[in-house]
Amino acid sequence: MDSSDSSLVRATGTGPITNLSRWPEQRPAGLSGSAALPASEVGISNYDQLVGDYKNPILQPWAAEVVKRFGAISLAGITYPNPSNQCWPHPIPFIFKQFQMQMIQEADRIIMLYNGDHEVRRVRLNERHHSPVTPSWYGDSVGHYEGDTLVIDTIGVKTDRPYAMIDLFGTPYTEKLHVVERYRLRDYDGVKDALDRNMKENWLPGGDLLSRHRGKFLQLHLTIEDEGVFTAPWTATLTYMPWPDQLPEQVCAENRAQYYSNDEADVPKADKPDF
Repeated sequence: MDSSDSSLVRATGTGPITNLSRWPEQRPAGLSGSAALPASEVGISNYDQLVGDYKNPILQPWAAEVVKRFGAISLAGITYPNPSNQCWPHPIPFIFKQFQMQMIQEADRIIMLYNGDHEVRRVRLNERHHSPVTPSWYGDSVGHYEGDTLVIDTIGVKTDRPYAMIDLFGTPYTEKLHVVERYRLRDYDGVKDALDRNMKENWLPGGDLLSRHRGKFLQLHLTIEDEGVFTAPWTATLTYMPWPDQLPEQVCAENRAQYYSNDEADVPKADKPDF
């Protein structure tokens, strides 16, 4: 599978935490935002101000307080740390923040490469979960095919780590986190509803590339459950389109090349050695 562009939106039924801070309009292509400060309550998610909907009934009270606290920090104009801006491995499902993915199928496993900071997931095919499971950055993932659908089941995502959150709003997770991914190739008509929802919910920094594509899409139907955080499972879709180029190399830590602006970053300098 070639590298792809993607978008995460709610599927049917109960959906993920969404942003209470909204831009009134879809911004043009580019990596700058701030369409409205203070933000309106309607429109698309304001990527510059991440205020998770702590009133969502799927959140247990303690988790709602965590989300509310992060939102208050963002409203104060402070960027709170998360796995992405702190250059730490992205837990599942936070890793779906990555815009591009390359999937490589081998005889007994699937390798999933993500465009940011060389993140790699390894999925064992036609095997059971390890018992006992040793928690790891991306969890213990096993997969199998159900007809034309690839099903990946993940448990054992490491919790004793910095920035343990499943989304940009700081939603926490526990050792009970269980993620099921179902990947299937679909035509445009089969994904159009998801693309329409995406336009209404998410900022598209590269413009609306997905809606103009008329070939095959790879659509992921995602189910999340965590009895320690949520009152019920919730679902979302992630829709990928083929991308002709290879995955770009984007290094987060100790990297002068700013991927978001194509500029050279100013790094600390010293006139003489420290020792």
